[in-house]
Amino acid sequence: MENTQRGTEAPHRLVIIVGSVREGRFGPTVASWVAEQARDHGGFEVDVVDLAEVDVPLVLPAVPPLLAGDDYPRPAGMARLTAALEGADAFIIVTPEYNHSYPASLKAAIDWHFTQWAAKPVAFVGYGGASGGRHAVLHLENVLSELHAVPIRDGLSFPSYFTTWQDGRPLDTATEGYAKTLLDQLSWWTSALRTARDAAPYPA
Repeated sequence: MENTQRGTEAPHRLVIIVGSVREGRFGPTVASWVAEQARDHGGFEVDVVDLAEVDVPLVLPAVPPLLAGDDYPRPAGMARLTAALEGADAFIIVTPEYNHSYPASLKAAIDWHFTQWAAKPVAFVGYGGASGGRHAVLHLENVLSELHAVPIRDGLSFPSYFTTWQDGRPLDTATEGYAKTLLDQLSWWTSALRTARDAAPYPA
C-alpha cells in the first residue's frame, strides 16, 4: 500500500524521540535512519527530538500533570520537548534496553507530560543485545497505554546492533520493508485518530 496525502489534509506531524542519553549511545544513529525512512515514506512531516538535548529532571513536582493541566510547572529547558509532543500527530520512540527495560531519561520525559500523548499512535524501535530491545518496548507499551496513547503492533527490533549495522545503516536490506510496514500502519492510525480528535475532544 502506497501512502499518499489525500485532498488538502495537512501532513502528519511525526515526532521521533531518541530515548537514551547515555555516553557513547547508539540511539542517534538508529533515529537518523528511522527519520530517513519516514521522510522517504512521504506520509509524514518529521521532527527528531533527542532527550540528551532537553532538560528532563528526574524529580517531578508534587502535583502530577493530570491534575495540574496547563499550569504544570515544567522547566524552561523542556519547552522544546513539550511543544513537539503537543503538536505531534504520531510518535516513534527509539529506545535501548537497560536491564530488561528502557532508560530513566525516557520514563522521566513521559511522566512530565499527560494530555500530549492521548489519542495519538506511537510506534517503537528497539535495539540492544540478544533481545533487540523487546523487553523495553513491552514495558513502554504498558506505560503509553496508561496515558491513552495507541501503541502500533508492528515495530522494529535490532538485536546485536553492534555487529548488524555498518555506516549508519542496518546490514539486512529487508529491514526497509519492515520499516515501511510500521510506517504504513502508523500513518493509517495517525489519520484515523486525528480525524477523531478533530471531530470531538478525547474523553481522557
